Formats: sequence, structure tokens, C-alpha cells
Amino acid sequence: MHAELYTDGVDEITIGGSIVRVDLFSLSPTERDANNAPKKVFRQRLIFSVESFANSVEVMQNALQGLVDAGAVRRNPPKTPGGQPQTTSAERDPPGSSRFPNVSSNFR
Repeated sequence: MHAELYTDGVDEITIGGSIVRVDLFSLSPTERDANNAPKKVFRQRLIFSVESFANSVEVMQNALQGLVDAGAVRRNPPKTPGGQPQTTSAERDPPGSSRFPNVSSNFR
């Protein structure tokens, strides 16, 4: 059996020379920040060569596009120069849509 790792996301990406380090985090079940939100806890670091990182990004972009095409996620619209998204409320929440409050804002 192969070991598997669950992560809530990427906390930081550091580039040094020809090496890319990607720090993964999970949300703590017990520790809270000042806003009573779960704290991010470092879990593991992925270390790539620049070439393998670039290839991995391409693979993830293809996977994301498949999720968008399947309707599983929606991409955020581009923001205007003032920083506001270019959408109407009907575009953000079409009738019959179900939004999950714990979904990353990158996919709403």
C-alpha cells in the first residue's frame, strides 16, 4: 500500500535557483486563530525541479479545466481595475445553484 496525504491546500511556494518548494497545510482540528478560524498547520513539503514544477502546474490546470467543463467548479471572473468582479448577482448565484460556504473563493 502507498502512503496517502490529505491537504487542505498550498500555504507557500518558494523558488530558489532551480528548486521549487511547495508547502502543504491542513486546518487544525483543535487550534484556532484570533477570529476563531482553524489555524493552518504545516503538513509536508514537495520539492520539484523548475521543469517538473512547470509540468505539474500544466497537469493541474488540465485537471481544473476538466472540473470547470464538468460544472463541478466555477472560475472567478476577472476583476475590474477597481478590484471588483465583473458579474451581476444573477451570474454569481444563478437560480437553483447550491453554494458551499467552505469552498475556496477561487472556485465560486
